[in-house]
Amino acid sequence: MRRTARRWRTPPAILHGGEAFEGVAVLEEVRTPLGLLLFQIVRDVYLWGSTPPEDREGLFEPHAEDVLISILRDSDPEVQLESALMTLIRMAGGPETAREEQVALACQHVAHWADGHGHMGTAIAFAQGAAVVLPADAATSFAVGRLARRRAEYARAETWYRRAVALARQSGDWSSYAMAFAGLGNLYMQRGNFPAARRFHLRSLRAARRHSMRALHGSALHDLFVIAAQTGNPDDAERLAREAFEMYGPDHPRLVYLALDVAYFWMERGRFAPALTVFQALVHHMQRLEDRLGVLANTVRAAAGAGERRLFDQTWDEVWDRMQRTPGLANAATVMLELAHGAAMLGEYERAERAAERAVQVARERAENKTLLTAESVLDQVRRNRGVRQRAAETVPEAEPETAARAETFALDLVRTLNASLVGR
Repeated sequence: MRRTARRWRTPPAILHGGEAFEGVAVLEEVRTPLGLLLFQIVRDVYLWGSTPPEDREGLFEPHAEDVLISILRDSDPEVQLESALMTLIRMAGGPETAREEQVALACQHVAHWADGHGHMGTAIAFAQGAAVVLPADAATSFAVGRLARRRAEYARAETWYRRAVALARQSGDWSSYAMAFAGLGNLYMQRGNFPAARRFHLRSLRAARRHSMRALHGSALHDLFVIAAQTGNPDDAERLAREAFEMYGPDHPRLVYLALDVAYFWMERGRFAPALTVFQALVHHMQRLEDRLGVLANTVRAAAGAGERRLFDQTWDEVWDRMQRTPGLANAATVMLELAHGAAMLGEYERAERAAERAVQVARERAENKTLLTAESVLDQVRRNRGVRQRAAETVPEAEPETAARAETFALDLVRTLNASLVGR
């Protein structure tokens, strides 16, 4: 019996969400002449990318390039950004000769710049520009999905991830295929749908195994560990964490985040000493502000559980002060929630209430449903003067000596590997 080739349908993706018009996020985030330039350029990219090559001649006004160069001079952008913008301005000057790969690469450079400056809407706009210009490229679609997920635009993120899956399957880009499934898994995990998250991460794991992608194999094991930890399967979690650690090896960039997740898992189960040891080793590895503040917030909670009062006070002050000066961080709700947990353990109910109220507010704004439910629960307990220490003692069983010993050994292995990687830099 003859098999017919199966046709895969590439799903469309959302180009804009609740914006009044396309590209408005750029104007809202960059309120300078540079913002106006970025706004005009990204709209030009969308138009150029969606126009067939044979119809591009005469697409823009004759003096479009001169006008944009004039705005560029007034904007005085950074050198790296200026180079990418000049590529896109030349596209407007010669739309019939511009090359898709160069235009897409320039869009990616602008997106990277915007992401680094906290302009997430601008980053998404230019990442989408690259995807419009290269509509068959799975990696560009995946990049849009990842940025949209970080901005809590879950509907937009899901459409781009699903598009990346379809494009990667068609082109045989198995790396993007595995990463897109992992992205969908992380998206559903953020929304609290753990059964769906597990299914997507298993598909990522199978793809990584089938195509011998060791790094992605380790990442899939890592993600499945997180799901097992959060759904009350501690034995599976311990096993998956060890497997991920061994699959990663000492030089994998996600090893730091595995150590973070394992330490958090221990802290949630009342093993504060090994968790605190790992958190303190991790602080020196965190380059991005939101990552560093996340680790410091976990240190606050672990220090409270381990009875390290001085460390608790010092770290609390550092995190609280920085959070007040840096609004809009992607992990703001979880940082505040960890501060609330730690303060409540020590009976610092005024501090705990302030932190929990802020966690509720941010989680509601970002539609982080799981975090919101937890924050509301903690806030309610704090207001009734029922600290986390009392609740944990009632619900977390004492660790078996063998289990506790495994945790101590694993913590030492993690810290040795983390410290060795710092020395090797």
